[in-house]
Amino acid sequence: MKLYKNGIGATLCFTLFICSMGNSQSDWLIDNSKYKANVEQKERKVILSNGLVSRTLVVAPDVATVDFKNLTTGEQMLRSIKPEAEVGIDGKTYAIGGLVGLKEHGYLLDKWIADLRAGSGAFHYKDHFVKDIEPKIEWQGSTRYHTAKKKAPTGKELILSFEHSSDSLKGIVVNVHYEIYDGLPLLSKWLTVENQSKKTVTISSFKTEILAFPETENPVETPKTWKKPNIHLESDYAFGGFTSGESDVTTFWESDPEYTSQVNWLMETPCLLISKLPVGPNAAIESEGIFETFHTFELLLDGNDRERNGLSVRKMYRTLAPWVTENPIFMHLTTTDPKQVKNAIDQCVETDYEMVILSFGSGLNMEDTTATNIEKFRKLADYAHERGIQLGGYSLFSSRKIDDSIDVIDKATGKPGGAKFGNAPCLASQWGYDYLHKINYFIDATGFDLLEHDGPYPGDYCASTEHAFHKGYEDSQWVQWNMTKDLYNDLRRKNVYLNAPDFYFLQGSNKCGIGYREVNWSLPREQQLVLGRQNIYDGTWQKAPSMAWTFVPLTEYHGGGEAATLEPLNAHLDAYEAHMVQNYGSGVQACYRGPRLYDTDRTKALVKERISHYKKYRNILNSDIIHLQRPNGRSWDGFMHVNPELPIKAYVMLFNPTSKPISETLKLPLYYTGLISKATVSEKEGASKVFDLNRNFNIWIPVVIPAESYTWLTVR
Repeated sequence: MKLYKNGIGATLCFTLFICSMGNSQSDWLIDNSKYKANVEQKERKVILSNGLVSRTLVVAPDVATVDFKNLTTGEQMLRSIKPEAEVGIDGKTYAIGGLVGLKEHGYLLDKWIADLRAGSGAFHYKDHFVKDIEPKIEWQGSTRYHTAKKKAPTGKELILSFEHSSDSLKGIVVNVHYEIYDGLPLLSKWLTVENQSKKTVTISSFKTEILAFPETENPVETPKTWKKPNIHLESDYAFGGFTSGESDVTTFWESDPEYTSQVNWLMETPCLLISKLPVGPNAAIESEGIFETFHTFELLLDGNDRERNGLSVRKMYRTLAPWVTENPIFMHLTTTDPKQVKNAIDQCVETDYEMVILSFGSGLNMEDTTATNIEKFRKLADYAHERGIQLGGYSLFSSRKIDDSIDVIDKATGKPGGAKFGNAPCLASQWGYDYLHKINYFIDATGFDLLEHDGPYPGDYCASTEHAFHKGYEDSQWVQWNMTKDLYNDLRRKNVYLNAPDFYFLQGSNKCGIGYREVNWSLPREQQLVLGRQNIYDGTWQKAPSMAWTFVPLTEYHGGGEAATLEPLNAHLDAYEAHMVQNYGSGVQACYRGPRLYDTDRTKALVKERISHYKKYRNILNSDIIHLQRPNGRSWDGFMHVNPELPIKAYVMLFNPTSKPISETLKLPLYYTGLISKATVSEKEGASKVFDLNRNFNIWIPVVIPAESYTWLTVR
């Protein structure tokens, strides 16, 4: 007891947790090789488990989840029983499975389950089978640099089939799909509806997940904000932002009216997780047709540590979407003049760059599929390919007005407008269909290696009833998302690199923005550097370095004049180098936007030096980031890459924005390097020194960071 009174107990318990988790090789974030997915049946139960998470379903008298556990912490994620899903068919809502009869919904006892009964009016369980997970999107790996170890996630899929006793629903089969993955505390879930009847039915709504979570806090009065359970939730129906949180439109935390014993006197506790569409889909399924919902992903977290939770999410993305580890070195070219394009390609060859992107404002029009335009860019792509350089370009879809008969119609006004970016074309119009066809044709015909798609479908609704591919408001978002998804899935299959300023990673995109204000690149160069490092620091909590791009204005961008731009490059080598150091040092590629990479031999030598250094350490620089200290302009800032699977376990970047050298002894948290007792540290490839790790796997190291400069360390 004295130990806890002195305030040491919490530290001791954390140390014991770390010792038992990580360096005994049981922490899945360090070594997840032993956590294999399995689905087994025991009497009337089916259990999905992989040593990190388990979900247990009873299958009689109907299917219901009765246990959902984080096996790392032992935390029970379930307090009550709900239907496994819901489906609206022709305007009427039906429960899928579930058991009724519980008198208490604040907790669940095993002995109560045997007395529960199937719900009347629900779709009831008929059969189930198990198979290995199959890839959702075809990705064959890539000739581009990437760090993926597998082409697709592995694990097990459980499929439960349900039918209804009503004659009106005869031939309608609802399948509930669950996937559990090797090496991750992750489950996914979705529905398919098979129409084996002779008539057309309409899916008016659906809920892919309904889970009654134990509340994280239990206030009598309703707080302004509620703490959520230790779980990360998202779906592949995501758009409208640069993070999963901004892009999430399917996760709803709602109150549970059955939970009458909760402490909150208004019964407003948001303890019921529902994954659903905000509107629609109002999708027709013809006879012999199959409808598939979006996929919901449930990643169990083992605490509130921001870094650890971020590492968990990043590992999830790399597993589900291994193409996000592709990270080619590219420039953004501001012209399509063939002579200048060839010059830029030649400069990429000279400096060891890998890709040229014909930028916005360059004059590229991928909607122009005339023979003359195709021939121009096919020749440029051939020229690039002959020299080992990939070539692609930019196309704008949204945030522009086409025509009143084509644009998104605002439900409130009945007129164009009201889209996320003001005006936007409706992708489910004939124009939108033709646009997608033209983009696909242009890429195939020219041999382009990349699409930078600005304004991928951002979630707009359209109230038009005249457009060719949607009926009205209720199905408009669903139809447009599916059209975008189909394009991106196809581009992934064809190994076309995809930059998209939106959260389509789980549908095939490679990269989106780090998160920045565009006009900040018109500020003076010194400000851009500190703000740029803030963007990197803030944008890599849930995104791996390869998943994001940042920006460098070689030429003027949104104004700012000479003080903001790097051209002429040989006059601003200090700023050019500083941008490259912090961008390549973070593993985050930047859009170096301008007409050229170098203008003199001295500039060329600088670019070659920075690319050479990046490629020498490329594997560790594309590894996870540990956040050390956020840039504030007054002291040092920095981050550290870690990877227990590499010879170099960590690569540390430290920056000094002040006018005086900084001499300090810094703590380096080396837990996620996998090192146990000793670390060998070198500064800038200099002499190495061995440090002993303390009980929390930290070392303390003296450093001197030069004024208005940086230093870097490697840890082995």
